[in-house]
Amino acid sequence: MAITIRKITAQDNTATASMIRTILREFKIDKPGTVYTDPTTDELSIVFEHPQSAYWLAEEDGVIIGGCGIYPTEGLPDGCVELVKLYTSSSSRGKGIGKMLMEKSIASAQHFGYNEVYLESFPELTTAIGMYERAGFKKLAAPLGNSGHFACNVWMLLVL
Repeated sequence: MAITIRKITAQDNTATASMIRTILREFKIDKPGTVYTDPTTDELSIVFEHPQSAYWLAEEDGVIIGGCGIYPTEGLPDGCVELVKLYTSSSSRGKGIGKMLMEKSIASAQHFGYNEVYLESFPELTTAIGMYERAGFKKLAAPLGNSGHFACNVWMLLVL
């Protein structure tokens, strides 16, 4: 069956939080200072009601297999938005779903008038980091904004 990309709804909160936490455990980055312990992970549909934000899900046969969004994180420079919570389930990797979700999120950033996209990640996520670099993201020496995810130690920026 075809993969559907759609916005998150309240009915997706539990399944999305479960998918995210499963992936963080898989990569052994299920620790404080990440979305693993962030209480908003359980209420993403509410988080993304914020103006100038969007969270996209990839769904196949009624199962959520990935997600990615943009959020105007506090403390970011004017015109900058954060690419957040890009995850794909282990069974769906290598099929371009992460890239589709990232591109949909970047298109949302452009739609809202942002001119920079910032992200935080981990060196363990080598495939994702490679995808970000191919999309034009450049590594930064220090974090931007106040995401609260102090455990992240890879910071990148894309100028649109």
